[in-house]
Amino acid sequence: MSAAKPPIVMIHGAFCGGWVFEGWAGRFRDAGYAVLTPDLRHHGASADPAALGRLGVLDYAEDLGRLIDGLSDLPVIVGHSMGGLLAQMLAARGKARALVLLAPSAPWGVWPSSLFELLSAQALFLAGDFWRRPLRPDRWLAACGLDSLAPDLRAATLSRLVSESGLAMFEILHWPFDLSRATSVDPRHVACPILCVAGGQDPITPAATVRRIARRYRGRAQYRELKGASHWLILEPGWEKLAAQTLFWLSRLHADAEAAQPDGRAA
Repeated sequence: MSAAKPPIVMIHGAFCGGWVFEGWAGRFRDAGYAVLTPDLRHHGASADPAALGRLGVLDYAEDLGRLIDGLSDLPVIVGHSMGGLLAQMLAARGKARALVLLAPSAPWGVWPSSLFELLSAQALFLAGDFWRRPLRPDRWLAACGLDSLAPDLRAATLSRLVSESGLAMFEILHWPFDLSRATSVDPRHVACPILCVAGGQDPITPAATVRRIARRYRGRAQYRELKGASHWLILEPGWEKLAAQTLFWLSRLHADAEAAQPDGRAA
C-alpha cells in the first residue's frame, strides 16, 4: 500500500443497498479512510424493477469498475455476500489493492458445501422463470441470514430490503447451467491480499464454502471464522469488533508495504 491511505469501496449484497454499511463506513472514516458505499444499479431510490430484471452480475461489475476507474487511487474493496463475489470479479480485473470478503458468494466452479445451499437454490424455481424478472425479497430466506440480529434491528432490516435481479441470482446459485460463466473468476489474476471472513452459523454461505473460496487464492488469502456469527456479519452483535479487526489487518498491510521499501521511503 502507498503512504496515503487508499480509498475504501464497500459493496453490499443481494436484496439490499449501501445502507447496510452505515456503521462500517463510519468506523473506517474515523480511521482516516475515504469510504464509498454505492448502491448497485436499481437498488436505491431510483430503482426500476422492470429494468432490474434484465441485469446480471456483469452489469453490476461494469458499473463498479467505472466507479473505481474514477478514483484517484486503487481502492481496498470490502464486499458482503454477493458484494464479496463482485469484489473478486473486480480484483481479477486489477481493480483492487486488497479485498475483504465477508460471507462472500462463491464464484463459478465452487460447489456448495451444504444441503441448505442446494435446497435454497432449487426453491427459486417455485417462482417460475425467475431468471427473467426481479425477485422480491423472500422474508423466510432473508430471515435465515438475519437470525442473529436483535428483534428490532431484524425488523428494521427486513423493512429496507429491496427486489433483486433474478438473472443475477441464477448466475450465482445455478452457475453449472450458466453457459456464459458470468461469475467466473480466474484466481491467477487476483494478485492482491485477501481477508476471507465466515460466520460459523451461516446457512447462506457456510464456513466450509468460504474456506473453499479462500483456498482458491492459495497464500494470498487469510481465512477467519467467527464461530457464533451468521450471514449478516456487518450488522450482527460484535460487528464493531470485526470492523476493528479489519482495520488492523489493513494497517498491517500498510506497515508491511512501507517496510518493504529498501530506502525506507513509503511505497
